[in-house]
Amino acid sequence: MTFVQNNFAWILVALISGGMLIWPLLSRRADGEVGTLAAVQLINHQDALVLDVREDVEYDAGHIANARHIPVGKIEGRLQELEKFKSKPIVVVCRSGMRSNRACSVLRKHGFTGVHNLEGGINAWQQASLPVAKK
Repeated sequence: MTFVQNNFAWILVALISGGMLIWPLLSRRADGEVGTLAAVQLINHQDALVLDVREDVEYDAGHIANARHIPVGKIEGRLQELEKFKSKPIVVVCRSGMRSNRACSVLRKHGFTGVHNLEGGINAWQQASLPVAKK
């Protein structure tokens, strides 16, 4: 107890800095980010739509099987194609997770409720030795 009293400021600094390190991980998960295992479970058990938001060349080089392809810059103009998935799970994919995060925000803004960003994108998918399809 004496140690805690004598080092209270240092303990407080350690707790705050630890919290600051962990916060980005917690906030991303709260934002609907999923890893490859969770994405596979959504696809296999909840019939989630996979939405690939990469450019045409990237998509043609390899994509998740049965993925719907709409480049991130065209999402808002093509929302009507996704209307029937508004209340269903959607796993959004890009190369690394940045563009798909932007696409998730657009979808949520338009009332889509089950939107999930694939953490690490197609790179993480391939690192996990999960299959990709090519045109």
